[in-house]
Amino acid sequence: MAYPKFLSTISCLLLVSCFFFQSVLAHSDDQKQNPFEFIEHLQGCHKGDKVKGLQELKQYLEKFGYLNYNQSNLQTNANDEDFDELLESAIKLYQLNYHLKVTGNLDSQTVAMMTMPRCGAADIVNGTSRMRSGKRGTRHGSSNFHTVGHFTFFDGNPKWPSSKYHLTYAFSSGTRDDVVGPVSRAFKTWASATQFTFSQSQNYESADIKIAFASRDHGDGAPFDGPNGVIAHAFQPTVGMFHYDADEPWSAGPVSGSYNMETVALHEIGHLLGLGHSSVAEAIMYPTISPGVSKGLHGDDVQGIKTLYGV
Repeated sequence: MAYPKFLSTISCLLLVSCFFFQSVLAHSDDQKQNPFEFIEHLQGCHKGDKVKGLQELKQYLEKFGYLNYNQSNLQTNANDEDFDELLESAIKLYQLNYHLKVTGNLDSQTVAMMTMPRCGAADIVNGTSRMRSGKRGTRHGSSNFHTVGHFTFFDGNPKWPSSKYHLTYAFSSGTRDDVVGPVSRAFKTWASATQFTFSQSQNYESADIKIAFASRDHGDGAPFDGPNGVIAHAFQPTVGMFHYDADEPWSAGPVSGSYNMETVALHEIGHLLGLGHSSVAEAIMYPTISPGVSKGLHGDDVQGIKTLYGV
C-alpha cells in the first residue's frame, strides 16, 4: 500500500518542477523580447486597416517625432487601432528619412528598420521636418528642427556657450569600471574634431556631463523599455545627461551580441554637443545600431558640429 503514496509524491514533485521551469522560461522570454517586436505582426498593414497593435505603433511614431494627433483634426484616432491618413503620412516620412521606398504601407523593409535597436532621442520635431538633405540655413515646413545637409540640430539649435568649451564628465556611483575607457576614448575623438576639450571629474553632482547606467523608469522623463529597444539616450545642451540602458548587453569593444559602449558614447556625446540624428547610415548620428557594430565619426558628423558652432 506504500506505492500510491510514493506515486503521489512523485506526481507532486513533477508538478512543482513543471511550474518552476515554466516560470524560468517565461522570465527568459521576457528578458529576450524586443519591445519593438509587436511591429513585426503589423507587416502588410496599410491605410484603411483596423488591426490590434496599430495604437502601439502610433505611440512608437509619436515617441520618435513622426506623429502628433494633438495638432490634427483626428485627435480621437490617437487611441484606436485604425490605420488612418495621419498614420500613413507618418510612415511615409519615416520611409523618407531611412531611404526606404515611400509607400505609406508597413512593408517588410520598413518593419525591419522600425524593429532595430536605437537611440531614444526623436528623429524629428513637430512631425514636419526631415533628417535629410536641405539647403544651408533652410527650415522645412513649420518645424523648428533645423536641417543642413544630412545632419540635424535640436529645436532652437541649443549649444554650449563659448565660455564652456571645456566640459567635465563624471560617472554615477557604482557605474561599471569597464565603461571608463570606452567613454574616455569617445570624448577624445570628439575633442580631435571640435574646439571642445573634456576631462573626467570625480564630482558627479558638479560635472557638466553626468553618465550613468539606468533601467526602465529612472526619473528623467524618458524611461527605458527593456532589452533591444531603446539602448541609450542623451539630452541637448546644456542638460548634460547621458544614460546607457542597464538591461542591454554591453562590451568595451566590438563583441558579437553586445553593444559597443564606445560607439554608443560617440553617438550620445553628439547629442550632448547639440547634434540631432542624421540620415547617413555611416554617420555616428544615425539613429539605429546593431549589436557587435563598431563605428567612428563620419564627415557628416564633423560638418554638422562645425556648422552648429560656426567653425
